[in-house]
Amino acid sequence: MSHSSSIIRRISKQIMVGNVPVGGDAPITVQSMTNTLTTDVAATVAQIRRLEAVGADIVRVSVPTMNAAEAFREIKAQTNIPLIADIHFDYRIALKVAEYGVDCLRINPGNIGNEQRIRSVVECARDKNIPIRIGVNGGSLETDIQEKYGEPTAQALVDSALRHVDILDRLNFDQFKVSVKASDTLLAVESYQLLSKQIIQPLHLGITEAGGLRSGSVKSAVGLGMLLAQGIGDTLRVSLAADPVEEIKVGFDILKSLRIRSRGINFIACPTCSRQEFDVIATVNALEERLEDIVTPMDVSIIGCVVNGPGEALISDLGITGGKNKSGYYEDGLRQRERFDNNNVIDQLEAKIRARANRLDQSQLILKV
Repeated sequence: MSHSSSIIRRISKQIMVGNVPVGGDAPITVQSMTNTLTTDVAATVAQIRRLEAVGADIVRVSVPTMNAAEAFREIKAQTNIPLIADIHFDYRIALKVAEYGVDCLRINPGNIGNEQRIRSVVECARDKNIPIRIGVNGGSLETDIQEKYGEPTAQALVDSALRHVDILDRLNFDQFKVSVKASDTLLAVESYQLLSKQIIQPLHLGITEAGGLRSGSVKSAVGLGMLLAQGIGDTLRVSLAADPVEEIKVGFDILKSLRIRSRGINFIACPTCSRQEFDVIATVNALEERLEDIVTPMDVSIIGCVVNGPGEALISDLGITGGKNKSGYYEDGLRQRERFDNNNVIDQLEAKIRARANRLDQSQLILKV
């Protein structure tokens, strides 16, 4: 069943990253970053396509050298999703990828040299309608800010961000978004809270260098969840030492859990106990893998017994409740006459989910026509 979120979003200025709006009343976007060698065009393009297939709205690509910039040209020509070029220090690389059609520049103005170099990049971005992302990281603060605060603090991160914002303000450029990431969850949360009150530009959320798949997902869910629940954040990346595809999945799961944005199936499943009448864990794992291609939002409850099963099924689009030999099946909260053989639950439920997704997709097509 669909539930709307009661979260009130922070008001922010909307910018465009390619054809994707960020900020304002646009949906919160989910992005990731390639971890292939950018100069390996085939591998990078393949990874971008995998990210797009699981729902990425935007993909960031590191461009550390001029050779990588030349490779970016080919990558851009072979992909459709908006691409951000991640650049540090060398303003010439920024100018080159702008020439090649980049959709956004991740570059800190204060780190690319003198005023003339900064101005050349900003004017190029203005001329080509390319936004900029100011990306502050707790692990790479400017020397004078480190000396002033002694260690990364929320105010230190915000001071660094505002230093770069001031440069763009002086150049009358307002098409930018800002991030103030830290690997410490509470530090990142406090930094974003402070910054959200001082600028109107979109905020890119992230807990940087969060860790491996499990621990990084937990840290990101806690930190980003705290901010999103307060209405803070317009686009996000879950930074994991894992396959970037997992970053997109976790990002959508975070948004889904807060009823902010739904994509694909929301499985409601019990942790199992001796009451279960079929193998719930194996069923959920198999269906998550089989149904990755389904993008239609849907709540599916998979409960192994009759204690909580009927109640969860009542508020789900589809649901099964474990019973001896055969399990009860529900659609839109109503129990159906049909029952599922406990030895064939996975195949039967997959068929029902796909059929419902097809019906919903067809009805949406008709409405659009």
